[in-house]
Amino acid sequence: MRLTILGGGGFRVPLVYGALLGDRAPGRVTRVVLHDLDAGRLAAVTRVLAEQAAGVPDAPEVSATTDLDEALRGADFVFSAIRVGGLRGRAEDERVALAQGVLGQETVGAGGIAYGLRTVPVAVDIARRVARLAPDAWVINFTNPAGLVTEAMSRHLGDRVIGICDSPVGLGRRIARVLGADPKEAWIDYVGLNHLGWVRGLRVAGRDELPRLLADPGLLGSFEEGRLFGADWLRSLGAVPNEYLHYYYFNRETVRAYQQAEQTRGAFLRDQQARFYREAGRPDGSALEAWERTRAEREETYMAENREAAGAGEREADDLSGGYEKVALALMRAIARDERATLILNVRNRATLSALDSEAVIEVPCLVDANGAHPVAVDPLPGHATGLVCAVKAVEREVLAAAGSGSRATAVKAFALHPLVDSVTVARRLVDGYTAAHPELAYLK
Repeated sequence: MRLTILGGGGFRVPLVYGALLGDRAPGRVTRVVLHDLDAGRLAAVTRVLAEQAAGVPDAPEVSATTDLDEALRGADFVFSAIRVGGLRGRAEDERVALAQGVLGQETVGAGGIAYGLRTVPVAVDIARRVARLAPDAWVINFTNPAGLVTEAMSRHLGDRVIGICDSPVGLGRRIARVLGADPKEAWIDYVGLNHLGWVRGLRVAGRDELPRLLADPGLLGSFEEGRLFGADWLRSLGAVPNEYLHYYYFNRETVRAYQQAEQTRGAFLRDQQARFYREAGRPDGSALEAWERTRAEREETYMAENREAAGAGEREADDLSGGYEKVALALMRAIARDERATLILNVRNRATLSALDSEAVIEVPCLVDANGAHPVAVDPLPGHATGLVCAVKAVEREVLAAAGSGSRATAVKAFALHPLVDSVTVARRLVDGYTAAHPELAYLK
């Protein structure tokens, strides 16, 4: 089976390859094709993968190319993990937004909109090429903003594109662990959009254990989201939000923490990964050791500003091992081998959430088999959550419209309608700032 990874020079590719090395079942991936526009990054990551494969019998063959069409032809699965504008673009997204006093995070608020406006045209081109060159391939989208990008690609690939994120899985795992349950045996009632969802129940042997968690201040203070949001707020919600909702519920505190930080997250990662690629490109030394050191530092500092603003402390050791690659491989196995699985994924709504239309991409538990991912029926969201989901989905639709039409006025509308942008004047300044900073947005007229 052939797997193509778009963004194959990306830092997290070794996580995927490491998971593939552990798969010995029939029908496994035997060839990995890496595609990236940056030949130097491809060479560095290929070195890491070669060291990972050393001594592993029948390790998947790895090849690399900067030719997109060549990478797609013959693919059975395509992992899309591109970053249009690179980490320099992410750092600019944060800088422009913070200068206007609003959030610049890469998937939430102004930063997420800017990233989406850069990424959607490229993602749509990829989707069209897949439909033409590899019509039987399944596309698994890692690219952020994952829900928005998946929806853009679904307009050309239908249900053959599925978005993934490890945040809901990590949240469910932490809740189950605190309750003394096996995460593999728990049903997680999770509903929302990507980076905008809530765990409303966690069932073990048919019994919802979440009320027990919400009633116990000690248990609530023993895991990351409990410390991040606070026990009182979680009890008020009657649910446990995805960590990214901290940007909404505690926006002022988070923006202040970002403004006071010595360096934004994007700037930190830009500089950190530049050092890694320089080191990994040298003929002496171990590229794998350089990658492992860099990854450990990256995970330890994840959402550091939010945790500092909330006084939530350091990340737990069990949360430093990643996880999105495990979701991706579980999804791929379920489809390729018809090994039925239940996974939280980004898929078209169909009739799952009545507040949204059938084509809207949402993030919910899905039953996966050889025919793809099928969203499970869920109870409606409460009013406050429905309002936020509908507002953010409306923004996503304006981003898609702006990317499709090239309309600057529509881009302004997307920014102005976002709950975390508090003025049309600010929205106009954001568009001015982002078009000046990003050559990829020259299409907006």
